[in-house]
Amino acid sequence: MAAGTMSAPQATPEAIEHTEILEAEDRPWVTVVWDDPVNLMHYVTYIFQKLFGYSKAKATELMLEVHNDGRAAVSSGSRDKMENDVQRLHAAGLWATMQRDS
Repeated sequence: MAAGTMSAPQATPEAIEHTEILEAEDRPWVTVVWDDPVNLMHYVTYIFQKLFGYSKAKATELMLEVHNDGRAAVSSGSRDKMENDVQRLHAAGLWATMQRDS
């Protein structure tokens, strides 16, 4: 190396992978409710109010998102909490999954 010149530090593949894992761990989990041909809109609104404590307006907004877009993220947080939310939604007869927030 010539005197007086410095090269920028290079990230190793291990450092890049570690950074990507940390970023993935920082993203919260979300519970997604999917549209189905069985449940009536007012029932879905009621379930969102009962399970999550949403106001009627917020529950209706989420229900309409499910109805119009085919899905809606209805809660977010730790993986354990989202697993619990999915189980409660399944018990209420709704189709729900969980995923990392994008």
